[in-house]
Amino acid sequence: MKQKDVALILVIAFFGAVLALVFSNLIFGSTQTRKQEVEVVEPISANFPTPDQRYFNSKSINPTQLIEIGNNHNTDPFSGSGH
Repeated sequence: MKQKDVALILVIAFFGAVLALVFSNLIFGSTQTRKQEVEVVEPISANFPTPDQRYFNSKSINPTQLIEIGNNHNTDPFSGSGH
């Protein structure tokens, strides 16, 4: 390569780098436009208020108990036998 070719490649690379820097700032924005506001979350505490006594008391219905409807003694309901 001649000395002119090396100088031309360096000049083109320099202008390409400057052009890439300008376009990247236009596309991605500056550091001032990249700031975002976030909400502050309160830390989790191990202290919980007692639940409402209207719903959570000793007379309440237990939703986890087994409810049986009718007299079905079929132990294998998906066998297809029909009884």
